[in-house]
Amino acid sequence: MPAQVPPRDDSTRQDVLVGAYESLLERSTRMLATVRAADWDGLVDQETQYVVQVERLSRLDAEQPLDDRRAARKAALLERILEQDLEIRQRLIERRDELDRLIGSSRKQLALSRTYGPQQGGSTTIQAEQRFAKKVP
Repeated sequence: MPAQVPPRDDSTRQDVLVGAYESLLERSTRMLATVRAADWDGLVDQETQYVVQVERLSRLDAEQPLDDRRAARKAALLERILEQDLEIRQRLIERRDELDRLIGSSRKQLALSRTYGPQQGGSTTIQAEQRFAKKVP
């Protein structure tokens, strides 16, 4: 029995789906670059667009099965995306830990300032004579 050739329309839709995975990998690569550059605002922008792409891709993926060649390409793309996602997550955890340390340090400084702040800076003269003078009735 000869192998069936998928209709041209089906082949085009499969190419569109694989192209969407390639585009997602490009977005993931940009996200990784922003994390490596510690561009946290840029990462937020990239992540917003990434989520939109993933939602679109999940709809396309549910509607279009892939032939073996394209399924293998999709698997390779997903593997790279997941590798990059792992590094992004690791760097975000490092950033979170760094921010936790900074917040903890700021809280300690604030507590010390509240406790000892009034005593630092300008000298405070205690008017002992007025404070401890015997009051004559």
